[in-house]
Amino acid sequence: MITLDFKKINGLVPAIVQDYETGEVLMLAYMNQDAWAKTLATGKATYFSRSRKKLWIKGETSGNIQIVKEILVDCDKDTVLLKVEQTGKAACHTGHRSCFYRKVENGSLINVGKLIFNPEEVYKK
Repeated sequence: MITLDFKKINGLVPAIVQDYETGEVLMLAYMNQDAWAKTLATGKATYFSRSRKKLWIKGETSGNIQIVKEILVDCDKDTVLLKVEQTGKAACHTGHRSCFYRKVENGSLINVGKLIFNPEEVYKK
């Protein structure tokens, strides 16, 4: 297996996630060694949730799974770039296509993203 440097951020590496076809940045997540291994083994983007302290397969609740098409590793082997096929059209748990759906404009955050689904309905919150 490819060895990454998990020593710098308490056993985690950042994972930048990009749409394979458009290049749109969808999200930033973190992987530990188990998430990295599971992603490589299954082809489905798997991350480590820092708030829940556990692995999560992107889309396991919402159905918006990320199929990994290509992985790039940075020069220090401590950050990965996942190029994915985003199923279900939304990557963000807020229901937006991308987690980067707000733009800084004149000192304020302006919502520029399209809402794809209602998170209260999907996550039953």
